[in-house]
Amino acid sequence: MRIAMVGTGYVGLVSGVCLSDFGHEVVCIDKDPDKISRLEAGELPIYEPGLDDLLEKNMAAGRLSFTTDLAEGVHGADAVFIAVGTPTRRGDGHADLTHVFAAAEELAGALEGHTVVVTKSTVPVGTNRKVKQLIARARPDADFDVASNPEFLREGAAIDDFMRPDRVVIGVQNERAAEVMREIYRPLYLRDFPIVVTDLETAELIKYASNAFLATKITFINEMAALCERVGADVKEVARGMGLDGRIGNKFLHAGPGFGGSCFPKDTRALARIGQEHAAPLEIVETVIRVNDAVKRRMIDKIVDLLDGEVSGKTVAVLGVTFKPNTDDMREAPSLTIVPALVGMGAKVRVTDPEGRREGEALLPGVRWCDNAYEAARGADVAVILTEWNEFRALDLKRLARKMRRPRLADLRNIYEPKAARRAGFEGYLAVGRPGWLPEGAG
Repeated sequence: MRIAMVGTGYVGLVSGVCLSDFGHEVVCIDKDPDKISRLEAGELPIYEPGLDDLLEKNMAAGRLSFTTDLAEGVHGADAVFIAVGTPTRRGDGHADLTHVFAAAEELAGALEGHTVVVTKSTVPVGTNRKVKQLIARARPDADFDVASNPEFLREGAAIDDFMRPDRVVIGVQNERAAEVMREIYRPLYLRDFPIVVTDLETAELIKYASNAFLATKITFINEMAALCERVGADVKEVARGMGLDGRIGNKFLHAGPGFGGSCFPKDTRALARIGQEHAAPLEIVETVIRVNDAVKRRMIDKIVDLLDGEVSGKTVAVLGVTFKPNTDDMREAPSLTIVPALVGMGAKVRVTDPEGRREGEALLPGVRWCDNAYEAARGADVAVILTEWNEFRALDLKRLARKMRRPRLADLRNIYEPKAARRAGFEGYLAVGRPGWLPEGAG
């Protein structure tokens, strides 16, 4: 099939490349000529493991191409995917649909023959019906259907998620659109991956409900971590005991500095707003948002405690600033709350991250960037693990401690065992929901 992908951000690019690997002819469209030129040269604007090889393979096979010309890209397409950004709208927490509606209006004039217009972006309930209205108003003669096809891609594991999904969700209004969508995802159907075909509104809500539930699990275990610290329990063992219950599962039960990224923060805010607008307030989701913000602030308190309550003039080594490992994405990362707070209190902050520097330099002014953890830790008063990159999971703790002026560790991802930190010579160690200790005389 011939497919056009409007938008070459994270979702659009990964989806377009993977669909071309299914054997479809895919044209990715973006207004940014520099981005398109870089993609045509095989240069990726994002970091995603394995995506570069897949891009090169399918461009060489002639199945994947890029253009800034929407009419050219949409020409002859069986399906056009809208995969543009839906950031939180300033002021009210709702998803900003400006780019979605602009794309719909623009592609209306380019549709030829029967085309399924597929919303891949995460959008509130009712958006696909509005897309249909916009296109029909602009092109009363157009032969088209709309479909909702929300994405469930984890940054850092997006290719595997697309190629081996837990499910593919498709929202349609008629069987004609359903057949086109089934054909697009036929390679997955043949391998028995679940294809959920439902109505537009249900498909739209499945995405929000899924992300909000996962965010709730993270926030729940972070609240349990705070209680563990008060009563002397170990949140890792609590999470393990919970996760062995098949009704609960062990995923997303990892205590830490709160969730961030491109999905959970904006999607929980948007879902809360949807509930308010329909007089069905989602109080659990609203609480999750509030508690997650508080968790990030609580992490700052841990670092301050390790610095004996005095931050000004102290040197802090921050290991990891992206919201999770295996991505360069900084959106809503805990580091964007924690690092500026430390800088604002007068700390000298050194930062290292395998992939975060490109975005982080603009987002984290006033810090010094280092090539590795040991360089960042040289002469530091405390080291802070903010992102659980593999290279931070296997540090030589003794070497790290020796590099520091005062060997103190804020292990905000619970990577290391407290006993290992003590053996390595750390005089202070705090984790999240686990036993730790402050330097003698501190606290």
